[in-house]
Amino acid sequence: MTQADVPAWAAIIVVALAVIGSALSLLGAVGLVRLKTFYERVHAPTLGATLGMVLVLLASIVWFTTVERRFMPREILIGLFLTVTTPVTLILLARAALFRDRTDRVKDTPRKG
Repeated sequence: MTQADVPAWAAIIVVALAVIGSALSLLGAVGLVRLKTFYERVHAPTLGATLGMVLVLLASIVWFTTVERRFMPREILIGLFLTVTTPVTLILLARAALFRDRTDRVKDTPRKG
C-alpha cells in the first residue's frame, strides 16, 4: 500500500491526533514563557509535552499500521521511554531548585512538608 492508498478514515484520525498533540505541546511551550516562577514553569511543558507526545505517537501508530498493514510497536517503546524520563527529569529539576532556594534562603520558597 502506498501513501496515496491510505483510507480516508485513517488519514482523518492521523491528522486529528497530530494536530491536537501539536497544539497541546505548543500550549506547554506558551506556559513556559508566560508563567512567572520556576516552580510554575516546570509543570506546563511537562504536562503539555507528555500528553502531546502521546497523541502524536498514537497518530504515528495509526499511520504506520495502516500503511504497512501490520502493527508497529516501536512507537510504544518511544512513548514508554518519554513517559518515564519526562516526570523523572521534572522531579530532579524541581528538587535541585528547591534545595538551592532553601540553602540560599530565598524569599517565597515553598516550605517543607
